[in-house]
Amino acid sequence: MRLSNMADYAVVVMGAAARHCGGVRTSATALSEETGIALPTVQKLVSLETARANPTPIVWSPTEILQPAKTGLQVLESFPIETLREWIDWSPFFHAWGLRGVFPKIFDNPLVGRQARELHADALKLLDRIASEGLLTAKAVYGIFPANAVGDDVELYADEGRTQPLARFHFLRQQLERREGEWNQSLADFVAPQATGLPDHLGAFAVSSGFGLKAMVERYKQEMDDYGMILAEAVADRLAEAFAEYLHARVRAEWGIRENLTVAQCIAEEFQGIRPAAGYPACPDHSEKQILWQLLEVEKRTGILLTESGAMWPGSSISGLYFAHPRSRYFGLGKIDRDQIRDYHVRKGMPLEEVERWLAMNLNYEPGSAEVPVACGCGIRH
Repeated sequence: MRLSNMADYAVVVMGAAARHCGGVRTSATALSEETGIALPTVQKLVSLETARANPTPIVWSPTEILQPAKTGLQVLESFPIETLREWIDWSPFFHAWGLRGVFPKIFDNPLVGRQARELHADALKLLDRIASEGLLTAKAVYGIFPANAVGDDVELYADEGRTQPLARFHFLRQQLERREGEWNQSLADFVAPQATGLPDHLGAFAVSSGFGLKAMVERYKQEMDDYGMILAEAVADRLAEAFAEYLHARVRAEWGIRENLTVAQCIAEEFQGIRPAAGYPACPDHSEKQILWQLLEVEKRTGILLTESGAMWPGSSISGLYFAHPRSRYFGLGKIDRDQIRDYHVRKGMPLEEVERWLAMNLNYEPGSAEVPVACGCGIRH
């Protein structure tokens, strides 16, 4: 574990276990004291009111709001591994083994080319076995839902009548002071505001290629084959990412986004839209996964479990949201201040202290530090 004092937020690195970082809710100060690495200084932020007055500038037009062919839940059971194989991004596979390079150019690297070729060959053989013997099962649930932004939230509806709220995702807004021509962004900026009267949508998904992985790993352990165990986990992770990539392409087509992209172009993210996940820099609150789990009935439909800390089981699982607007972009939230935390805790209906734990790495203050309490929307002075 290490902290970076180069970023505008604390960075926790836990190797291959990074996908479980939802469980890390220790305060930044405590981590700094343990490691002896200084944290960045408190940054100059603007008020939440000022930040909200400087959103991503989008002129909302019906021509840029595509209407999906179908809305509601869809489930994919036992999805073919052979189909996902074509969507694998191999570069991160080699990185997991400490081999730096880009696939397939890495094969020509004079230092690591031979090892990369051997690893790739072994992975392909394992994929053959996984497909022929049914060693892993891939499952998914996804849906596109009528939605509109309500402030910094996005409200989803049961049907196009938009009278029955189905769920609400809560987003945060950048508060770092901006230069002219820069924006204080929120993911809610990319969904048409309710006040426009325009019928927009938001997508959600959960995929896994990890069903059966535990049995594979246990078998390798019994055979004292550490290499086989690590290879199986690495391949399962690649299949999960491939499933997420494939499904996003499928959803874009169902959403009416016209594109003619190769798999390589999709992996390079040359498409319209984004698929951020709870825990991403733009939406670092892992507790928002709980809303997605309820919306998609993820556990019931697929068997993918969500732990109290926001980790998913099986480990080779991915979940997130789909935004389709052409102005949608990834960004980092950075530091946020007390006024937004108070607002967020009211919007979510979550105790302030719990919100501060989930967002510890994004706080521009130390929880519990001395400050004159002010009135909060919840009715309590914090």
